[in-house]
Amino acid sequence: MPSPTRRRFLGATAALAAVGILPAGRLLADALAPVQGPSGAPASKAANVTLDCFGPDKKPLGTCVESKVVMTDEAWKAKLSPLSWEVTRHEGTERAYTGPGWDRHDNGLYRCICCDTALFDSATKFDSGTGWPSFWQPISKRNVVQSSDTSLFEERTAVSCARCDAHLGHVFDDGPRPTGLRYCMNAVAMRFVAVGAAAG
Repeated sequence: MPSPTRRRFLGATAALAAVGILPAGRLLADALAPVQGPSGAPASKAANVTLDCFGPDKKPLGTCVESKVVMTDEAWKAKLSPLSWEVTRHEGTERAYTGPGWDRHDNGLYRCICCDTALFDSATKFDSGTGWPSFWQPISKRNVVQSSDTSLFEERTAVSCARCDAHLGHVFDDGPRPTGLRYCMNAVAMRFVAVGAAAG
């Protein structure tokens, strides 16, 4: 299933073909062809993104400029588990109380399962009673992106990784102090790295 952005792109290209701006014969081939490099990896057309980086001990390393991670659906499927692929690349949701480590309380960092960007510090994790890992703030506002989500006939705020656009979950305004927010994340969208553990 194409992503919402992909669907909008396909709709726009279909409209252009209908009015003769885009040759109809090129519509499907050009719109559906993935952008790839010589070995199936994405071509280097993606923009850079500025993140806040952190070491294995959670020590801030300052800002860093990284290239956006853009891969084909086939490449993501090869890299991720089926559930992680469905959640992160197609905005799915794991069942409550089933995600690996949803109730973990160890000291460490939660990193993006797709690109390893630091997302949440265990120090901001709390038991929300929902069955999903919940945090009262991300480790850095640079590292996540918030956007409107109306897929369930109500407006929610979706949260995704700033580097690879992986869908992580949603944020709600019923969290604890000091922010009053609840970042309700999918466990399969992240991997936990305990303090002092290797980042590999």
